[in-house]
Amino acid sequence: MKDTFPLNHWIKTHGDLALDLVRVYLGVGLMIKSFYFMSHSDELLGRLDSMGSLWFAPAILQHYIVLAHLVGGICLIFGLFTRTAALIQLPVLLGATLSAAARESVEFTALITFLLVLLSVYGAGRWSLDHWLAKRDFEKLFEPDAHAVK
Repeated sequence: MKDTFPLNHWIKTHGDLALDLVRVYLGVGLMIKSFYFMSHSDELLGRLDSMGSLWFAPAILQHYIVLAHLVGGICLIFGLFTRTAALIQLPVLLGATLSAAARESVEFTALITFLLVLLSVYGAGRWSLDHWLAKRDFEKLFEPDAHAVK
């Protein structure tokens, strides 16, 4: 059956690019959330303190959350270490999904968690540094060696 709309055909033939757009969107969103937590650290500590008296754990978790979102967001935007960057986000988002503090946006947090699991399984896609580096290394395997003895 022929597609009636050229856009529909393009989407069917370039489906992996849609996942690249999701990856970039998640990276930007996580970076924005990191900046929000940096500027509103008292709110994040309040959420973490509500988990109980864990001594210094809230401060450590706060730093982990901010760094994971910031560095992981940058990596997701560029598609560098995509699977690792997505996996590092999962404990934070699973904790946010299961905690009482995120009940007002549990559906959105669960959606972000699902998309990060999808990225950790699928990987980066064509428009990423991961793909470019893998392609370059693969091509390097088949280059003639200039220093080979003849």
